[in-house]
Amino acid sequence: MLTLTATVRPSVVFRTDEGEALDMDLGRWHDPATDEEQELLAGVDGPVIDLGCGPGRLVVSLASQRVPALGVDSSPSAIALARMRGATVLQRDLFGPLPGEGRWGTALLFDGNVGIGGNPTRLLRRCRQLIARTGDVLAEVQPPGTTWRRLTAWFERDGQRSESFAWAVVGADAIAGLARPAGLSVAALGPTPSGRWFARLTPRP
Repeated sequence: MLTLTATVRPSVVFRTDEGEALDMDLGRWHDPATDEEQELLAGVDGPVIDLGCGPGRLVVSLASQRVPALGVDSSPSAIALARMRGATVLQRDLFGPLPGEGRWGTALLFDGNVGIGGNPTRLLRRCRQLIARTGDVLAEVQPPGTTWRRLTAWFERDGQRSESFAWAVVGADAIAGLARPAGLSVAALGPTPSGRWFARLTPRP
């Protein structure tokens, strides 16, 4: 199993069974939250649960703004890095029991994490279970024209390959159709100044 350490930032490729290397900024995964991300986070309602939190950079940023936040990730190495940063995190399967179900103000799915598990509607339905009746889901998606597709993916580094896992790529033009059966509606959708796309989803009546 490929793991990441706090002292070395390796060159990692996120590859799929279709033979492509997905455009994911894995360097950003290690860095503190960007100014742009901090601006996005400044607009969310707490408490916040960050699903697929990785090394906890968003949780740390929220804590600096005095917003209660919890990170959840299944990767032991990611959780170890997050705890080194002082982030409040849990090593859990996000589909298993989690604290505060139905009471979170916001669920975050940054860095393409709407693809976790390869079934976006199932994941969004889980988010709907976690957030409060007046809560939001803030999900990063791909630009329009991407639609969506299910993949098998893995990480590669220096000739090593991680275990394969189910993943999905979700475009801005597909998120509304995937969110609807999960009990969510698109309240806002658009790009940031750097060109990243985010959807804000709210519970359907």
